[in-house]
Amino acid sequence: MQAVANAAQNYMGTVPTVVQPEYKRDPERTMKALVWFGARDVRVVEVPAPDITEDEDVIVKVTGTTICGSDLHLYHGEIMTMQKGDILGHEFMGVVDKVGPNVKNLKVGQRVVASFQIICGECDYCKQKLSSMCDKTNNSSLQQYMYGQADAGFFGYSHFTGGFPGGQAEFVRVPKGEINLLPLPENVPDEKVLYLSDILPTSFHAVADTGVTKGDVVGVWGLGPIGQCVVRWAKLMGASRVIGIDRIPERLAFAKEKSGIEVIDFKEHKDVTKRIYEMVPRGLDVAIDCGSFHEPKSMSHKVQKTLMLETDAPETINEMLVSVRKMGRCGIIAAYAGFANGFNVGALMEKGIRLIGNGQAPVHKYWKEILTDYIIPGKFDPTFIVTHRVPLDDMAKLYEAFSQRKSGVEKVFVETKFSSPPSPGCPKPTRVHEWAM
Repeated sequence: MQAVANAAQNYMGTVPTVVQPEYKRDPERTMKALVWFGARDVRVVEVPAPDITEDEDVIVKVTGTTICGSDLHLYHGEIMTMQKGDILGHEFMGVVDKVGPNVKNLKVGQRVVASFQIICGECDYCKQKLSSMCDKTNNSSLQQYMYGQADAGFFGYSHFTGGFPGGQAEFVRVPKGEINLLPLPENVPDEKVLYLSDILPTSFHAVADTGVTKGDVVGVWGLGPIGQCVVRWAKLMGASRVIGIDRIPERLAFAKEKSGIEVIDFKEHKDVTKRIYEMVPRGLDVAIDCGSFHEPKSMSHKVQKTLMLETDAPETINEMLVSVRKMGRCGIIAAYAGFANGFNVGALMEKGIRLIGNGQAPVHKYWKEILTDYIIPGKFDPTFIVTHRVPLDDMAKLYEAFSQRKSGVEKVFVETKFSSPPSPGCPKPTRVHEWAM
């Protein structure tokens, strides 16, 4: 698939953008980075460090990075146009190391977090803070062809999203750094602000965009880091009940014990919709898909996916469509990539359901609000989701452990040689081999 996708994109050429993914190499230093070599083959290697390439660039010295559930799609080779040598990672924070000549409002040594998307700041979408929809930073002709239009460029997420080197590294070049970096207050620890780069705005957006309101009964499919945060946001928005659906015992227990919700183990309850109607006879008001397209449940979809007759399985979406009440709302924040067979369009139409593709979350729309209104006052403490802390050297092992959901792993703080010590109450450093055996 990768070879065909790359060939197609090369044939079509690239779309003009206002920033370029390639960077100048710093002649004086190298860095450690997590690099993709093929499906299930990622390695921490020494690579050239980036230098200022365009006048609005900022070089960030990474003090915290992490792994995301969507990174597993890259790990398994399921996102198109991956290329050997790509640096992965789209969630990171750090301190400003160098600034380009046109950067006026950021200083060397300043503490910052990056959004996972790269924006121009000038197009109609950027002016509305819909940063994930920026028109001018993703050069992928293939995405434009498949979807009609392209998303913004993303850090470390294949050439389908622009081919920008990512943040699972010791240094990152941030194009248009003044608008793609958020300055951070010194009194808020790293573990509380790193996740402003993705999972906090993404989970908040899923709940806000799907329209969770006071009194709603909400179903959350998938209890990884996004799903666990969606549970918390839904409760903060006034949901009367939240039901989490997953099959991993540690994740079900985590949601039940730490967030106080009801859960359904779909290994035990094969018919999820039947179980939901036993619990909620009227049906859910809202259903949110926080899971994954790459693990089909039924043999039919396993075969279709293996034979590339479909890229994505519609099973979770169909369960949501059947489980919500008439005129209910279904949101999709899980990452889907292409085409699925057997989609229950009849239920969508006949029940008058609002099916909402939440899209890649517009980080810039929410990150200041989440920081100032929720994290600083203590209304939402992101450290509840952090289960492990490991060094960058362990990233390759972490991918495998995270893929297999070892030892109740949820969100991991990955430290570099530039990181501060763990904050009080947060996980201490460990090595993956110590807990993933």
